[in-house]
Amino acid sequence: MIYREAGQFKTSYIRDSQIFPIAQDRYAVLAMLLVAFVVVPMVATPYAFSAILIPFLIFALATLGLNILTGYAGQLSLGTAAFMAVGAFASYNFMLRIEGMPILVAFILGGVCAAMVGIVFGLPSLRIRGFYLAASTLATQFFVVWCLTKVPWFTNNSSSGVITAQQIEILGFKFDSPQEKYLLVLGIVAVMALMAKNMVRSTVGRSWMAVRDMDVAAEVIGFRIMRTKLTAFAVSSFYCGVAGALYAYCYLGTVEPEAYNLDVSFRILFMVIIGGVGSILGSFLGAAFIVLLPIVLSVIVHYTGLPNSVTSNLELMVFGALIIFFLIVEPHGLARLWQIGKEKLRLWPFPH
Repeated sequence: MIYREAGQFKTSYIRDSQIFPIAQDRYAVLAMLLVAFVVVPMVATPYAFSAILIPFLIFALATLGLNILTGYAGQLSLGTAAFMAVGAFASYNFMLRIEGMPILVAFILGGVCAAMVGIVFGLPSLRIRGFYLAASTLATQFFVVWCLTKVPWFTNNSSSGVITAQQIEILGFKFDSPQEKYLLVLGIVAVMALMAKNMVRSTVGRSWMAVRDMDVAAEVIGFRIMRTKLTAFAVSSFYCGVAGALYAYCYLGTVEPEAYNLDVSFRILFMVIIGGVGSILGSFLGAAFIVLLPIVLSVIVHYTGLPNSVTSNLELMVFGALIIFFLIVEPHGLARLWQIGKEKLRLWPFPH
């Protein structure tokens, strides 16, 4: 019996309510963090940092934000990229217009600005739900991109709309190389993921899940629906805003509205569906799957001798097929498959 919590006694309520109460989970997380912070920077190539690891971590953070809103609070959203754009442009303007602004503080303030926009566009959730709520958040996507394109102040009167992001400097140390940017993104994502893991286990997280399962019953037993839904929109948008700032500063190197189009919103939604709705781990699994899939497909196309034009169309076809597959076979995504694997390890080697 490889994976059992039997014999791991808790002598206090605090120990019983730990983020990872089972020792195997704690060791696994510590091992993954050790590999990510120590081993990967020593063995990975600059291409791996720039093309795989950094976008994976950033998309995982954005997927985590959408999962908080959709998976835990049950509120559909198609405007994830818009909130990312708000965080990126807000961070840029804070750095530009406030002398001596620390970039980490700019990232946080960018997330706060995205949270405020999320609260405004989350107000329709108090009256509508389902498909109609998704349509209203889709309007957020078009409205935010339109504002960033048409209002010159946001782009500092740039004629092209494409702005070079400021250099990342923290405590006098400049983050120029892909390895340094990777470590910065990894540190931010690790901290925010642990915060989200703790948050969904708190009273706030339980109120989100109560509203998700049945909002009328949740209101009857004392949950305040307006505060719960708007809190979910605010926290989700904050995570997406920070992810958007990291996307601009650590991945693209530029701040531009077209980088946060509708395709990015749908891609993050696919990550939630494939990884697992309502799962912190599923956000990382879905992001890893979607980021690595185009690379795998390009390798397959290269070795099979197919033309390169096939790659983009093949990618869309595979995405669609995977969405249908997971919705039919395993609606809870890759995270559920991992959970099933752990359940089997609890009983191994006995038959089940």
